[in-house]
Amino acid sequence: MKKSFYAYLSRMRHIKRWGLMRNNIEENVAEHTFSVALIAHALCIIRNTYFGGNIGEKEVLAAALYHEAGEVITGDLPTPIKYFDGNITQSYKKIERHAEDTLVSMLPEEMQPSIAPYVRQEVNADVKILVKAADRLSAYIKCLEELRTGNREFEKACTRTKEAVEGMDLPEVEYFMEHFLPGYSLTLDELN
Repeated sequence: MKKSFYAYLSRMRHIKRWGLMRNNIEENVAEHTFSVALIAHALCIIRNTYFGGNIGEKEVLAAALYHEAGEVITGDLPTPIKYFDGNITQSYKKIERHAEDTLVSMLPEEMQPSIAPYVRQEVNADVKILVKAADRLSAYIKCLEELRTGNREFEKACTRTKEAVEGMDLPEVEYFMEHFLPGYSLTLDELN
């Protein structure tokens, strides 16, 4: 079991997201994680550059990189189920923590203090909020992509996700949505 941490994480590519919905574009946890890391890094730079922030980019990247790590053990539980009621949410949080602890235990003891805080998301509150914002933005972008392919299955999810993103009321998120989000609707030729 020891030293299987990275082999386990490499299996993120086998875990499908959006399991309750018909997808025109399949997304796995590894792809989602890359998207969240990219967006979280952008949000960090935006905050530090335009809104007086002083958040460490490396910390944000590491937190984003490991934000779904436990799902290699639990799988991806769809949001409507995860938050159906408080008891389910509380129970699932315990399952997630157990999965995260199990993963951390797969590391050599000397490495655990450096990685455990990111796997367990025990990071600075500002870092955590940027990763959460990036997670929501990534989900919103996924919804927009599905809608562009004509998949009406994502209409309500898109509305709810957009409300959740805007509800965070973060200036760096507003900046990202104004300056970078429109590019996601362009074709490759239009991007050039």
